[in-house]
Amino acid sequence: MITKNPNTTALATLKALIFVLLLIPAALLAQGWFADSLGSNPVEAVRRATGEWTLRLLLITLAVTPLRRLSGLHWLLRLRRMLGLFSFAYGCLHVVSYVWLDQSFDWYAIAEDILDRPFIMVGFAAFVLMIPLALTSSNAAIRRMGGRQWQALHRSIYAIAIMAVVHYWWLVEADLLMPLIYTLMLAALLGARGWWRELERRRQLAAPAALPRFKGKVIRIVPK
Repeated sequence: MITKNPNTTALATLKALIFVLLLIPAALLAQGWFADSLGSNPVEAVRRATGEWTLRLLLITLAVTPLRRLSGLHWLLRLRRMLGLFSFAYGCLHVVSYVWLDQSFDWYAIAEDILDRPFIMVGFAAFVLMIPLALTSSNAAIRRMGGRQWQALHRSIYAIAIMAVVHYWWLVEADLLMPLIYTLMLAALLGARGWWRELERRRQLAAPAALPRFKGKVIRIVPK
């Protein structure tokens, strides 16, 4: 049962369960790779799967704040860091599957591929932007950077998610259903944030301005 204020044990148990669940896709890919059951092109299968899980977890991470606002379950924010780090981990696997399994560390061929195929350039740029977010995900980094600067840096997740969706659109050639679904999900998540910010702006504009403080000598008129 989902409660608004789970105790520490319940929350730790939930986080452990989610942690294990998020490891399953990687474990299944590893099992399929060693069992030679990923089809005729196992490298492509690994690259596609890790890329899709990177995008899915990016969107799930972005969904935490709207879900928290709509449900009132503020403890959902305690899951956001782990979800974001798992997205980065799958992004690392996605890049490694391309650089190692597909290109065999042929950096010249990789550079040519990036220049010839724009979707690789966009995807690589999104991954590079994820690196500072992963490196500054700790509480120590927040204290060191300061809350405002940390938040400014981590707002780049919006640009990262947009680039990831564009990367997926340009990659897919035939079946456009999944790119469309991911696009609609991202549009809904960004649209909700934009709407809430607009409501906050209107609220602030509608709030009565504070009366200016009178700086002068008060003259008291005593009736005769």
